[in-house]
Amino acid sequence: MATSEAERAYTRARELCNRLGDSPELFPALFGMWAIHLDRGDFRMASELAEQLLRAQGAHDPALLAYSRLARGATSYWMGKFLPAEEFLESAITVYNPERNRPLIYSYGYDAGVAGLSYAAWTLWLLGYSDQALKRSYEALALAQRLSHPLNLAHAELFVGVLRQYRREVRAAQENAESVIAHTAEHGLTDYLAWATGLRGWAMAQQGRSEEGIAQLREGLAGFSATEVLLRPYFLCLLAEACTETGHLDDGLTALTEALAVADEHDLRFYEAETHRLRGELLLKQDDSNAAEAQSCFERAIEIARTQSAKSLELRATMSLARLVRSTARHDEARAMLAKIYGWFTEGLDTPALCDAKALLEALSSKSSTRRLSDKSRKGH
Repeated sequence: MATSEAERAYTRARELCNRLGDSPELFPALFGMWAIHLDRGDFRMASELAEQLLRAQGAHDPALLAYSRLARGATSYWMGKFLPAEEFLESAITVYNPERNRPLIYSYGYDAGVAGLSYAAWTLWLLGYSDQALKRSYEALALAQRLSHPLNLAHAELFVGVLRQYRREVRAAQENAESVIAHTAEHGLTDYLAWATGLRGWAMAQQGRSEEGIAQLREGLAGFSATEVLLRPYFLCLLAEACTETGHLDDGLTALTEALAVADEHDLRFYEAETHRLRGELLLKQDDSNAAEAQSCFERAIEIARTQSAKSLELRATMSLARLVRSTARHDEARAMLAKIYGWFTEGLDTPALCDAKALLEALSSKSSTRRLSDKSRKGH
């Protein structure tokens, strides 16, 4: 069913339910409308519908409560409100029961458990809990496999792949993407095919196949429908990364300009901090004279990440700023800012991002020690 047809059907169903006095059919109509407005990035309406779901007749039924809390949590996630998102999603997981909820898949499409666990994984990673995120992600995948439902399996596998990309685990992200591509091609799930193609493109670019990766990313972006905006800023950031590898800096900056425009238009804030950080990196590669503007980008990224409690994105942005500060011989300042955020993390210490942060911190500490010894030696003379 086309989105416009589905929207008319859900709207008509809601009108009929209201006339009949809040009938049991109201909840699935509201959920369908919520899903459509969420995909469009209409978060004002999606938030309003999520609240209506929490108040609707039957919402106290644990099976439906899982869906209403999922709706609230997912909406909060995309808006960059990660702490309330995590609270609602974990609450949805708590009330979810596989046997009780399974029959609802055919009314709602998504299984509340698979979707709740998948979104919780992404949220936990952003909040800085990388290992817990991976655990939730694989719980979602295991549940989807038990349900043997093609759409939910594609959903869970894609979310695992994106989490692997978040964690900078290139080969794992590619393997997940290729698994989704095979699965979605078999079952005709076009939306997931587009997303998986873009994810595979990023992985290819990271492994030295930059031009081929860029082509895959552009193919994936082209595969989004006109009304799908949720993951567009994210994949535009992946495209910008790939463009950096090939020296197509103007193309990368154009992609980031679009990503920020989409974020502003729809209040789509989940990856806003990373978008500003990448813009700073590309500006630096474009010309050293852009250092002041790049620094502003890094500082803006840190500010946004802190506001959102997005520790993983704060770490990335702080590393970018620390490298820039180091280039001006302010090693102690760079070390201090990086040590503070790195010291916050208690898990995921073996992931590429945190390993890189540790290596940079050690290099800055060594440089600072060498400089202090040199200063003492000069004073001795």
